[in-house]
Amino acid sequence: MERIKELTQKLLGCGKNGICLAFSGGVDSAVLLKLAVDAGLPVLAVTFHTMLHPAADLEQAKKLAKQMGAPHRVLPINEFQNPKVMENPPDRCYHCKFMLFEQLADVAREQGLGCIMDGTNFDDLGEYRPGLRALQEWNVHSPLAECHVTKAEVREIAAKLGLSVASKPSAPCMATRFPYGDRFTRESLEQVERAEAQLKELGFYNVRVRCHRGIARIEVDKKDLGLAVQYGEEIVSIVKSQGFDYVTLDLEGFRSGSMDLHVQREKVD
Repeated sequence: MERIKELTQKLLGCGKNGICLAFSGGVDSAVLLKLAVDAGLPVLAVTFHTMLHPAADLEQAKKLAKQMGAPHRVLPINEFQNPKVMENPPDRCYHCKFMLFEQLADVAREQGLGCIMDGTNFDDLGEYRPGLRALQEWNVHSPLAECHVTKAEVREIAAKLGLSVASKPSAPCMATRFPYGDRFTRESLEQVERAEAQLKELGFYNVRVRCHRGIARIEVDKKDLGLAVQYGEEIVSIVKSQGFDYVTLDLEGFRSGSMDLHVQREKVD
């Protein structure tokens, strides 16, 4: 497969002095880790154990790295100690990413690894992602984006490589469930995490519980809107059990970045 060859060459070029990979356990970083391991490059997969991501993501990352035979480290991060993140401004992602990659850069230096890498793909560059500025500031390499590899192509590559996460839904930071300016707490994050986990058990592929104070706005894929109506009583019961007063179904369906509606898009040079 030509894309695999192209990415492998990119990794051999920028990763010859060792790779310190931000490894979430999602399909993007999993493809990079697999290709680096197969190429015989020195690579350390580092998973951030954060307050803003579901605990299940960490376990998935551990399992995946072990399956690939890759060295793996868990790096605890407490975003609640960063006041800029907790204010939840429109550029929250920048402050969070800067904090994460500052610590990843320390790990890379300690281990003598010359290249810091992440799984940003080409589609990500077209969305509102202020965190990309932090990656530039820490000189993070993003081979998928640099080779113009889209999310669909990443999934195709992952399937070709036999990765179990080839069809795994994206799992962005839980802070994306809250409007900018609204403060979130450990309790509110856990409420959303529990609600989404239970809704997924009903068979939804993509599901988001967007929090608008006491109102939960549920997003599922458009093709599943009918199913959501069918499961209406169950959905209401699940979501209200997590402390919400009202439960609504967004008729536009799931879309990434729906909280960015009124935010000025940041252009990446």
